[in-house]
Amino acid sequence: MFKKVLVANRGEIAVRIIKACQELGVNTVAIYSDVDKKAPHVQLADESICLGDPTPIQSYLNIPKIIKVAREVGADAIHPGYGFLAENPDFAHSCNDISIKFIGPSFKVISLMGDKIEAKKTMEKAGIPVIPGYHGAKQDNKSLIEEGKKIGFPLLVKAAAGGGGKGMRIVHSEDRLNEAIDSAKRESKSAFGDDTVFLEKYLDKPRHIEFQILADEHGNIIHLFERECSIQRRHQKIIEETPSPVMTPQLRKKMGDTAVAVAKAVGYSNAGTVEFMIDKNLNFYFMEMNTRLQVEHPITEMTTGIDLAKWQLKIASGEKLTIKQKDIIQRGHAIECRIYAENPAKGFLPSTGTLEQVEVPTGPNIRDDSGIYTGMKITPYYDPMLAKIITYAENRDENINKMIWALSRYIIMGVTTNISFLKKVLEHEEFKKGNITTHFIDNYFKDRTVAKDRLPVDAIIALAVYDSMHKKSQEVVRYKEVDPHNPWKHVGRWRVSGQEEK
Repeated sequence: MFKKVLVANRGEIAVRIIKACQELGVNTVAIYSDVDKKAPHVQLADESICLGDPTPIQSYLNIPKIIKVAREVGADAIHPGYGFLAENPDFAHSCNDISIKFIGPSFKVISLMGDKIEAKKTMEKAGIPVIPGYHGAKQDNKSLIEEGKKIGFPLLVKAAAGGGGKGMRIVHSEDRLNEAIDSAKRESKSAFGDDTVFLEKYLDKPRHIEFQILADEHGNIIHLFERECSIQRRHQKIIEETPSPVMTPQLRKKMGDTAVAVAKAVGYSNAGTVEFMIDKNLNFYFMEMNTRLQVEHPITEMTTGIDLAKWQLKIASGEKLTIKQKDIIQRGHAIECRIYAENPAKGFLPSTGTLEQVEVPTGPNIRDDSGIYTGMKITPYYDPMLAKIITYAENRDENINKMIWALSRYIIMGVTTNISFLKKVLEHEEFKKGNITTHFIDNYFKDRTVAKDRLPVDAIIALAVYDSMHKKSQEVVRYKEVDPHNPWKHVGRWRVSGQEEK
């Protein structure tokens, strides 16, 4: 096992990895920008090094600076988490060049699977079902339009180097295709430095289902079942669950076997995720492979009892998988909700500010993965995800109610969040029935707003207590001579009724 691991990330995933390392007796090094000086991952790590300028390109995306820090502190491995440099083949290659272990697959595999066109071509050669489309080299608009007409409408224009919905356009008719290609190319060039696109058939009522895999460096590969990821806004997941409500034992086995075949086809090692799209007839197609730990990995851990972060470390250190496919059992039901600093009523526009109060729900089988704290400033520099809350129960119906209960008691003040919106999705009758697709939010919430929602009762009480305690120190002189046994004279002037007791 490694002696010292540098965690090249921030927020809740950095906290998660640091804890996994420490539980295995591995020393950790955190890196941070100027605005993250007091962040939980910095306080938790055994060592911490400041990278300075908070802009990502100068901090968490600065490969030369991170490599330099890793060498100076004597790290023998680097864990990239997800986002930032997690799927950057140049970063993995740089680690390899100086004999520091990159905790993830090889840079060659990252490069291959990061190119959506080459990945699909590789899968087609391996006999893996892919969505019908055009993945060729012709990138002029005229050729793409001709290929689009062959595929038929509606179709998708997608960035080859894309992710998170960037560089993706839905096209319903030929007269809109030229404009969509130009728009997708511009966005892809800006976001990824590459304007290559490809075309895919647009599926009717699609579901997004992924399979978690673990592969060691000795050729052993297993899958840890599926995760339903269809609830998305702007093509980004916000609610995930396992098992999927649409899954059958036969479909699960077939998709699981396919996921393992995908990993074998590219010589994969470490943790990864094979992502599929499923149509209304339960036909499934390979979409992409994420060569890292996923945001939603906790729900798999909750239902299988397998610690994915620790297995990443074990595999990277050369250990063999001791888990056999036949021994993995999925129990109960788990849901994850991603809590963002954003305003659903304004197109999910990110929100910034200072977190005035943070209160986290607790109870049996409630897990909070967080990298925030009261007093923390939420800046525009990084992704607006604040935390993830995960709940587990014996069945889906019970777990939906449990998550709604937990969200009702998750208090974040100082910035606008999507907590209320998440509750509305979970409370929707079609969600409860399991009738979900990647268009769920557009279909049922496009014209709805949560701008006028009232704060949860718990939030109002917390705000009242915070306000009264703050005023108490200012009013102590005024009240010091009143009856010491009258509590209303010691908590300030805030009242539920709006009136002070006489």
